[in-house]
Amino acid sequence: MRDKYGVAHDNYCYPNSDVLINKLNIRNIEDLAEAETEFTTLRYKEYRSESSSINRFTFDHLKELHHHLFQDLYEWAGEIRTIDISKGETRFCTSSRIEAEATQLFTQIPTLNNALNRNALVQRVADLYCEINLLHPFREGNGRTQRLFFEEVMFSLGYDVTWPPLSQEQWIEANVAGVFLNLNPLEHIFEQALRKI
Repeated sequence: MRDKYGVAHDNYCYPNSDVLINKLNIRNIEDLAEAETEFTTLRYKEYRSESSSINRFTFDHLKELHHHLFQDLYEWAGEIRTIDISKGETRFCTSSRIEAEATQLFTQIPTLNNALNRNALVQRVADLYCEINLLHPFREGNGRTQRLFFEEVMFSLGYDVTWPPLSQEQWIEANVAGVFLNLNPLEHIFEQALRKI
């Protein structure tokens, strides 16, 4: 049995199942997805950012956000995945390389402050968003965590983020386009989403 990340079986799932082992012992994938939505929405609403400086947006902070959002569901919330995963034709970062690649990527975040104008910022943010998505450091919950992370980053740069109403498929298509070096869809998303405070 293969799950949505193309893994035949791994230690994150119940035996002979594609359902992630969870604290609620939910064994149905649709019920787990519903629980994920409910719990992460509550945790998102209660979250209060303490990061005001662009220099505080590190890989450790991304892990803290993941833990915050998914702490009610998974023992491994906030921890780097230990298996290799892919989605469709997209293969995400090899698990053994996540820490090293993250170290390089996250040093680029403070440089966003040097963007000459809004258009340059949108281009750089889209590129960085795509690269962090390819890192895909967690077994599940990467997209929600990454969007919250970028909301904080952009706020520290003086922008409010209101994500345009996109389906999950549209998000995936934009990220897949980025993998193939077409950042236009992600740039379009950020162009719509960013509003100067």
